[in-house]
Amino acid sequence: LRAGANFLFSPFDPMQSSRAMALYLALVLCGVATGVAAEQDARSAVTPVQKVIELMEGMLAKGKAEKHDEQVQFAAYKQFCDDTTVEKKRAISEANEKIEVLKADIEKYTATAAKLTEEIAAHDEDISVWKGDQKAATKVRELEKADYDAMHADYSESIDALERAIAALKKQAYDRKQSSFVQVSALQKLSLIPESAKRAIDAFIQDETSEGLEVSAPEAYGFEFQSHGVIEMLEKLLDKFMAERTDLEKTEMNSKHAYDMLMQDLTAQIEQATQDREEKAELKAKTLQA
Repeated sequence: LRAGANFLFSPFDPMQSSRAMALYLALVLCGVATGVAAEQDARSAVTPVQKVIELMEGMLAKGKAEKHDEQVQFAAYKQFCDDTTVEKKRAISEANEKIEVLKADIEKYTATAAKLTEEIAAHDEDISVWKGDQKAATKVRELEKADYDAMHADYSESIDALERAIAALKKQAYDRKQSSFVQVSALQKLSLIPESAKRAIDAFIQDETSEGLEVSAPEAYGFEFQSHGVIEMLEKLLDKFMAERTDLEKTEMNSKHAYDMLMQDLTAQIEQATQDREEKAELKAKTLQA
Protein backbone atom coordinates (compact mmCIF):
# COMPACT_ATOMS: atom_id res chain seq x y z
CA LEU A 1 0.00 0.00 0.00
CA ARG A 2 2.82 2.33 0.85
CA ALA A 3 4.43 1.59 -2.54
CA GLY A 4 1.17 2.22 -4.29
CA ALA A 5 0.74 5.44 -2.40
CA ASN A 6 4.20 6.59 -3.33
CA PHE A 7 3.47 5.71 -6.91
CA LEU A 8 0.13 7.45 -6.85
CA PHE A 9 1.43 10.64 -5.38
CA SER A 10 4.47 10.82 -7.63
CA PRO A 11 4.43 13.78 -10.14
CA PHE A 12 2.64 12.85 -13.34
CA ASP A 13 -0.43 13.90 -15.29
CA PRO A 14 -3.90 14.37 -13.89
CA MET A 15 -5.46 11.45 -15.59
CA GLN A 16 -2.94 9.11 -14.17
CA SER A 17 -3.51 10.64 -10.77
CA SER A 18 -7.24 9.86 -10.84
CA ARG A 19 -6.64 6.31 -11.87
CA ALA A 20 -4.06 5.89 -9.19
CA MET A 21 -6.44 7.25 -6.56
CA ALA A 22 -9.08 4.76 -7.52
CA LEU A 23 -6.59 1.96 -7.42
CA TYR A 24 -5.42 3.03 -3.95
CA LEU A 25 -8.91 3.08 -2.60
CA ALA A 26 -9.51 -0.40 -3.95
CA LEU A 27 -6.35 -1.68 -2.38
CA VAL A 28 -7.34 -0.13 0.98
CA LEU A 29 -10.76 -1.69 0.89
CA CYS A 30 -9.24 -5.02 0.01
CA GLY A 31 -6.81 -4.77 2.91
CA VAL A 32 -9.57 -3.87 5.33
CA ALA A 33 -11.63 -6.78 4.19
CA THR A 34 -8.67 -9.09 4.47
CA GLY A 35 -7.99 -7.90 8.05
CA VAL A 36 -11.60 -8.37 9.14
CA ALA A 37 -11.63 -11.89 7.71
CA ALA A 38 -8.38 -12.73 9.47
CA GLU A 39 -9.76 -11.46 12.78
CA GLN A 40 -12.92 -13.54 12.42
CA ASP A 41 -10.84 -16.59 11.68
CA ALA A 42 -8.70 -15.92 14.75
CA ARG A 43 -11.76 -15.70 16.92
CA SER A 44 -13.28 -18.85 15.62
CA ALA A 45 -10.08 -20.77 16.12
CA VAL A 46 -9.51 -20.85 20.07
CA THR A 47 -6.38 -22.61 21.16
CA PRO A 48 -6.07 -24.78 24.36
CA VAL A 49 -3.87 -22.17 25.97
CA GLN A 50 -6.54 -19.56 25.40
CA LYS A 51 -9.09 -21.90 26.96
CA VAL A 52 -6.85 -22.37 30.01
CA ILE A 53 -6.41 -18.62 30.19
CA GLU A 54 -10.16 -18.10 30.00
CA LEU A 55 -10.67 -20.76 32.76
CA MET A 56 -8.09 -19.15 34.97
CA GLU A 57 -9.60 -15.75 34.33
CA GLY A 58 -12.99 -17.18 35.40
CA MET A 59 -11.51 -18.72 38.50
CA LEU A 60 -9.83 -15.43 39.28
CA ALA A 61 -13.07 -13.54 38.93
CA LYS A 62 -14.88 -16.12 41.09
CA GLY A 63 -12.12 -15.98 43.73
CA LYS A 64 -12.30 -12.21 43.75
CA ALA A 65 -16.08 -12.40 44.22
CA GLU A 66 -15.80 -14.97 47.00
CA LYS A 67 -13.06 -12.93 48.64
CA HIS A 68 -15.30 -9.89 48.49
CA ASP A 69 -18.16 -11.85 50.03
CA GLU A 70 -15.84 -13.12 52.76
CA GLN A 71 -14.59 -9.59 53.43
CA VAL A 72 -18.18 -8.38 53.73
CA GLN A 73 -19.06 -11.29 56.05
CA PHE A 74 -15.90 -10.78 58.12
CA ALA A 75 -16.64 -7.07 58.39
CA ALA A 76 -20.14 -7.88 59.64
CA TYR A 77 -18.78 -10.46 62.10
CA LYS A 78 -16.08 -8.04 63.27
CA GLN A 79 -18.71 -5.37 63.81
CA PHE A 80 -20.77 -7.87 65.80
CA CYS A 81 -17.73 -8.79 67.89
CA ASP A 82 -16.88 -5.12 68.46
CA ASP A 83 -20.46 -4.36 69.46
CA THR A 84 -20.56 -7.42 71.70
CA THR A 85 -17.24 -6.46 73.30
CA VAL A 86 -18.49 -2.96 74.02
CA GLU A 87 -21.72 -4.34 75.46
CA LYS A 88 -19.90 -6.89 77.62
CA LYS A 89 -17.46 -4.27 78.88
CA ARG A 90 -20.37 -2.01 79.74
CA ALA A 91 -22.17 -4.89 81.47
CA ILE A 92 -19.00 -5.80 83.40
CA SER A 93 -18.52 -2.18 84.42
CA GLU A 94 -22.13 -1.94 85.62
CA ALA A 95 -21.76 -5.28 87.44
CA ASN A 96 -18.60 -4.05 89.16
CA GLU A 97 -20.40 -0.90 90.22
CA LYS A 98 -23.29 -2.99 91.55
CA ILE A 99 -20.81 -5.20 93.39
CA GLU A 100 -19.27 -2.15 95.05
CA VAL A 101 -22.73 -0.87 95.97
CA LEU A 102 -23.69 -4.27 97.33
CA LYS A 103 -20.47 -4.46 99.32
CA ALA A 104 -21.21 -1.05 100.80
CA ASP A 105 -24.78 -2.17 101.56
CA ILE A 106 -23.51 -5.38 103.15
CA GLU A 107 -21.09 -3.43 105.33
CA LYS A 108 -23.87 -1.00 106.25
CA TYR A 109 -26.37 -3.77 107.03
CA THR A 110 -23.74 -5.72 108.96
CA ALA A 111 -22.91 -2.68 111.06
CA THR A 112 -26.62 -1.99 111.58
CA ALA A 113 -27.25 -5.61 112.60
CA ALA A 114 -24.30 -5.51 115.02
CA LYS A 115 -25.57 -2.28 116.55
CA LEU A 116 -29.08 -3.71 116.86
CA THR A 117 -27.63 -6.82 118.48
CA GLU A 118 -25.91 -4.67 121.10
CA GLU A 119 -29.06 -2.63 121.69
CA ILE A 120 -31.18 -5.79 121.98
CA ALA A 121 -28.70 -7.19 124.51
CA ALA A 122 -28.88 -3.91 126.44
CA HIS A 123 -32.69 -4.12 126.46
CA ASP A 124 -32.53 -7.72 127.66
CA GLU A 125 -30.18 -6.71 130.47
CA ASP A 126 -32.39 -3.76 131.45
CA ILE A 127 -35.49 -5.94 131.44
CA SER A 128 -33.73 -8.55 133.55
CA VAL A 129 -32.51 -5.91 136.04
CA TRP A 130 -35.92 -4.26 136.27
CA LYS A 131 -37.66 -7.59 136.81
CA GLY A 132 -35.10 -8.32 139.52
CA ASP A 133 -35.88 -4.93 141.06
CA GLN A 134 -39.56 -5.82 141.01
CA LYS A 135 -38.94 -9.09 142.79
CA ALA A 136 -36.64 -7.45 145.35
CA ALA A 137 -39.08 -4.59 145.94
CA THR A 138 -41.95 -7.04 146.29
CA LYS A 139 -39.94 -9.10 148.78
CA VAL A 140 -39.11 -6.01 150.83
CA ARG A 141 -42.70 -4.87 150.62
CA GLU A 142 -43.96 -8.22 151.87
CA LEU A 143 -41.57 -8.03 154.84
CA GLU A 144 -42.61 -4.45 155.57
CA LYS A 145 -46.28 -5.40 155.37
CA ALA A 146 -45.75 -8.37 157.69
CA ASP A 147 -43.90 -6.16 160.18
CA TYR A 148 -46.61 -3.53 159.90
CA ASP A 149 -49.39 -6.03 160.46
CA ALA A 150 -47.64 -7.46 163.50
CA MET A 151 -46.79 -4.05 164.95
CA HIS A 152 -50.25 -2.66 164.21
CA ALA A 153 -51.81 -5.66 165.90
CA ASP A 154 -49.58 -5.10 168.96
CA TYR A 155 -50.50 -1.42 169.14
CA SER A 156 -54.18 -2.15 168.67
CA GLU A 157 -54.09 -4.84 171.34
CA SER A 158 -52.18 -2.60 173.74
CA ILE A 159 -54.48 0.35 173.12
CA ASP A 160 -57.54 -1.79 173.64
CA ALA A 161 -56.11 -3.23 176.86
CA LEU A 162 -55.15 0.23 178.14
CA GLU A 163 -58.60 1.57 177.42
CA ARG A 164 -60.20 -1.32 179.29
CA ALA A 165 -57.80 -0.99 182.22
CA ILE A 166 -58.32 2.79 182.49
CA ALA A 167 -62.08 2.37 182.32
CA ALA A 168 -61.97 -0.35 184.98
CA LEU A 169 -59.83 1.74 187.34
CA LYS A 170 -62.02 4.81 186.90
CA LYS A 171 -65.23 2.85 187.41
CA GLN A 172 -64.07 0.78 190.35
CA ALA A 173 -62.12 3.33 192.33
CA TYR A 174 -63.98 2.22 195.49
CA ASP A 175 -64.37 -1.46 194.66
CA ARG A 176 -61.60 -3.49 196.31
CA LYS A 177 -62.63 -6.84 194.86
CA GLN A 178 -59.99 -9.03 193.20
CA SER A 179 -61.80 -8.80 189.86
CA SER A 180 -61.07 -5.06 189.79
CA PHE A 181 -57.42 -5.70 189.02
CA VAL A 182 -57.87 -8.21 186.21
CA GLN A 183 -57.81 -5.57 183.45
CA VAL A 184 -54.80 -3.86 185.01
CA SER A 185 -52.77 -7.04 185.54
CA ALA A 186 -53.42 -8.04 181.89
CA LEU A 187 -51.24 -5.10 180.82
CA GLN A 188 -48.16 -6.86 182.18
CA LYS A 189 -48.40 -9.46 179.41
CA LEU A 190 -48.24 -6.90 176.60
CA SER A 191 -44.88 -6.49 174.83
CA LEU A 192 -45.30 -2.77 174.18
CA ILE A 193 -45.80 -1.85 177.84
CA PRO A 194 -42.49 -0.50 179.16
CA GLU A 195 -40.82 -2.42 181.98
CA SER A 196 -41.06 0.63 184.24
CA ALA A 197 -44.84 0.73 183.73
CA LYS A 198 -45.09 -2.99 184.37
CA ARG A 199 -43.20 -2.60 187.65
CA ALA A 200 -45.48 0.26 188.71
CA ILE A 201 -48.58 -1.79 187.87
CA ASP A 202 -47.22 -4.78 189.74
CA ALA A 203 -46.44 -2.68 192.82
CA PHE A 204 -49.89 -1.12 192.71
CA ILE A 205 -51.63 -4.49 192.53
CA GLN A 206 -49.52 -5.99 195.33
CA ASP A 207 -50.06 -3.02 197.65
CA GLU A 208 -53.80 -3.03 197.19
CA THR A 209 -54.37 -6.78 197.40
CA SER A 210 -52.25 -7.19 200.52
CA GLU A 211 -54.47 -4.94 202.64
CA GLY A 212 -57.58 -7.18 202.46
CA LEU A 213 -60.98 -6.83 200.98
CA GLU A 214 -62.65 -4.56 203.63
CA VAL A 215 -61.50 -0.98 203.93
CA SER A 216 -62.58 2.10 205.74
CA ALA A 217 -63.26 5.50 204.24
CA PRO A 218 -59.65 6.79 204.69
CA GLU A 219 -58.32 3.61 203.07
CA ALA A 220 -60.73 4.06 200.17
CA TYR A 221 -59.40 7.57 199.74
CA GLY A 222 -55.86 6.19 199.67
CA PHE A 223 -56.80 3.67 197.01
CA GLU A 224 -58.37 6.41 194.91
CA PHE A 225 -55.17 8.45 195.20
CA GLN A 226 -52.96 5.55 194.18
CA SER A 227 -55.22 4.51 191.27
CA HIS A 228 -55.21 8.07 190.02
CA GLY A 229 -51.45 7.92 189.56
CA VAL A 230 -51.73 4.61 187.71
CA ILE A 231 -54.56 5.94 185.54
CA GLU A 232 -52.49 8.97 184.61
CA MET A 233 -49.57 6.74 183.66
CA LEU A 234 -51.80 4.46 181.60
CA GLU A 235 -53.44 7.42 179.85
CA LYS A 236 -50.01 8.73 178.87
CA LEU A 237 -49.16 5.30 177.49
CA LEU A 238 -52.49 5.24 175.68
CA ASP A 239 -51.82 8.61 174.05
CA LYS A 240 -48.30 7.52 173.17
CA PHE A 241 -49.44 4.24 171.61
CA MET A 242 -52.24 5.89 169.68
CA ALA A 243 -49.81 8.48 168.28
CA GLU A 244 -47.28 5.80 167.40
CA ARG A 245 -49.96 3.68 165.75
CA THR A 246 -51.05 6.70 163.71
CA ASP A 247 -47.43 7.28 162.65
CA LEU A 248 -47.13 3.60 161.85
CA GLU A 249 -50.25 3.77 159.65
CA LYS A 250 -48.88 6.86 157.86
CA THR A 251 -45.55 5.14 157.32
CA GLU A 252 -47.32 2.08 155.97
CA MET A 253 -49.43 4.20 153.66
CA ASN A 254 -46.33 6.02 152.36
CA SER A 255 -44.45 2.76 151.94
CA LYS A 256 -47.31 1.22 150.01
CA HIS A 257 -47.60 4.31 147.82
CA ALA A 258 -43.86 4.31 147.15
CA TYR A 259 -44.01 0.60 146.30
CA ASP A 260 -46.97 1.11 143.96
CA MET A 261 -45.22 4.00 142.21
CA LEU A 262 -42.01 1.99 141.90
CA MET A 263 -43.83 -1.02 140.49
CA GLN A 264 -45.74 1.21 138.08
CA ASP A 265 -42.52 2.82 136.89
CA LEU A 266 -40.70 -0.50 136.55
CA THR A 267 -43.64 -2.05 134.73
CA ALA A 268 -43.75 0.87 132.27
CA GLN A 269 -40.01 0.61 131.68
CA ILE A 270 -40.20 -3.14 131.13
CA GLU A 271 -43.11 -2.79 128.71
CA GLN A 272 -41.33 -0.04 126.75
CA ALA A 273 -38.05 -1.94 126.68
CA THR A 274 -39.85 -5.10 125.56
CA GLN A 275 -41.56 -3.22 122.76
CA ASP A 276 -38.27 -1.62 121.67
CA ARG A 277 -36.55 -5.00 121.79
CA GLU A 278 -39.21 -6.66 119.63
CA GLU A 279 -39.07 -3.83 117.09
CA LYS A 280 -35.28 -3.97 116.90
CA ALA A 281 -35.29 -7.76 116.66
CA GLU A 282 -37.73 -7.53 113.73
CA LEU A 283 -35.61 -4.79 112.10
CA LYS A 284 -32.50 -6.92 112.57
CA ALA A 285 -34.16 -9.89 110.85
CA LYS A 286 -35.19 -7.71 107.91
CA THR A 287 -31.70 -6.20 107.72
CA LEU A 288 -30.07 -9.61 107.55
CA GLN A 289 -32.48 -10.72 104.85
CA ALA A 290 -31.87 -7.60 102.72
